Amino acid sequence: MAPSFGRVTPVLRSFDEAKAREFYLDWLGFTVDWEHRFAPDLPLQQVSRDGLLLHLSEHHGDATPGSLVRIEMTGVRVLHAELDAKRYRNNRPGLETPPWGGVELTVIDPCANRITFHEPA
Repeated sequence: MAPSFGRVTPVLRSFDEAKAREFYLDWLGFTVDWEHRFAPDLPLQQVSRDGLLLHLSEHHGDATPGSLVRIEMTGVRVLHAELDAKRYRNNRPGLETPPWGGVELTVIDPCANRITFHEPA
């Protein structure tokens, strides 16, 4: 039987649960699916939005701060308008047209992780 691959769930490092919630829940519009704590000061949570899953972890062994996740999607201009209308004080990204085509929107979370939403041409 040939290999079969399932969903990919990126794990992003976080250092401040309150700031992560403000960024991912309040601004990006994700919801918390579940939470786990390896210890009282080490939260891990799964957040999702429209089928997109991310794990946010403060556990030192789970991820490297400053990572990049690139997500293919449709409706990136609609997402940009939604985020721009919220006037988030820490992030006001613009739309970019990369040389390989399409349109992209890159946001940077409070731990310097970058999420690029890419809509192919």
